[in-house]
Amino acid sequence: MSNPDHPPAVGVLDQGPELIFPPGFLWGAATAAYQIEGAATEGGRTPSIWDTFSHTEGRVVAGHTGDVACDHYHRMPSDVRLMAELGLKSYRFSVSWSRVQPNGTGPANAEGLDFYRRLVDELLGHGIEPWLTLYHWDLPQPLEDAGGWPARDTAARFADYAQLVADALGDRVTYWTTLNEPWCSAFLGYGSGVHAPGRSDGADAVRAGHHLMLGHGLAVQALRASRPQAQLGITVNLYPVTPATDAPADVDAARRIDALANRFFLDPVLRGSYPADLTADLREVTDFGHVRDGDLAVISTPLNLVGINYYSRHVVAAPVQGAEPEPYWRSPSCWPGSEDVRFVTRGVPVTDMNWEIDAPGLTETLRRVHDEYTDLPLYVTENGSAFVDAVVDGQVDDADRLAYFDAHLRAAHEAIAAGVPLRGYFAWSLMDNFEWAWGYTKRFGMVWVDYDSQARIPKSSARWYAEVIRRNGLAAQ
Repeated sequence: MSNPDHPPAVGVLDQGPELIFPPGFLWGAATAAYQIEGAATEGGRTPSIWDTFSHTEGRVVAGHTGDVACDHYHRMPSDVRLMAELGLKSYRFSVSWSRVQPNGTGPANAEGLDFYRRLVDELLGHGIEPWLTLYHWDLPQPLEDAGGWPARDTAARFADYAQLVADALGDRVTYWTTLNEPWCSAFLGYGSGVHAPGRSDGADAVRAGHHLMLGHGLAVQALRASRPQAQLGITVNLYPVTPATDAPADVDAARRIDALANRFFLDPVLRGSYPADLTADLREVTDFGHVRDGDLAVISTPLNLVGINYYSRHVVAAPVQGAEPEPYWRSPSCWPGSEDVRFVTRGVPVTDMNWEIDAPGLTETLRRVHDEYTDLPLYVTENGSAFVDAVVDGQVDDADRLAYFDAHLRAAHEAIAAGVPLRGYFAWSLMDNFEWAWGYTKRFGMVWVDYDSQARIPKSSARWYAEVIRRNGLAAQ
């Protein structure tokens, strides 16, 4: 059922002197709780796996933590006013599980829920649609101590937590995302160990991925039962995967990485099955004995929408002797069953994260999900870039980020013109923040944050994005 405030974005695109998006297109920006909130020990909040991880020596660059971050917990009203000044139509935020349910089980922490009640009220008071993400990687530490996502019980605890949040906010929040990027939670957290909780076991990573999706399905069922009008979805980070050459070994390498990066999640959620080639690739890692009868039916519980986070493309090849070590998200331990695949750098422009800039890949990804998987409405729930920014005369001119957004919005427009039911776009991120294992050394924000004074300065990209929203489109090139 559609939200009457944001009707479906359908119809013929204006192809005149401007690239105009369909009526009702939902323009937003996104953040995550641990990256911006701070107040790590206030209001009844207890440690999550990211608190523990960031306080462990050597895990995060320069020993940075999210203890203070952007101090959004205390500055939330002024941050919402800034969103309104930028013209945002929607704000995608995540709820801190350990702020709401400190032990990961049992009753809700009323003070924690009150913070999100105030946030939702502020957003609605400024005409901004709340878009709530239940899980953006911050598992309560007691649940990790009990086994974490590789343990089946965590999925059930997640559904209980989802119900607590729905009971408190479901009367005012229409859009719900269960999980953000389960690939990262599973394969970076339990495979390579470069993200919290920092465990390195391929079988655990595969089990974690399954139980994350099981938790998603159980949460959708709970939310649907109690909030039948809610718009429910999941957010997956997807990549077009291209073989470096047409050689059969490179083509097979691309197939294997596509299975782990994309189809591991898309197929169970949208088709109710695991790809046969994936399970064959992983036969030496796990026998999939953790998958029980009925699990895939739960995981594929019908949705209202699908969120897609897009940043870059994977170009892969068969292994060669003496290859250079890969970046953390391409390290062999992230890819159980495909550890020998080589990721190829093409020499194209990259962001400060060393991620290749590939705007056409967004069109390709959106078209693939629509053509191969679903007619559901799609949303780009994250898209953005880190660059080295500087304040000069009180201003931040982030021309590279502005160009990145411009190119990717043109790619999104192209997908809509090709018939993809893309209904909204969320820039990552609203503001500079704690960038996980990179700490405060990488800036993704449209708004500059001075971490000493907590001053906010809208960058050039923020002012440009505000004009895009106002016009509901882009100037023609």
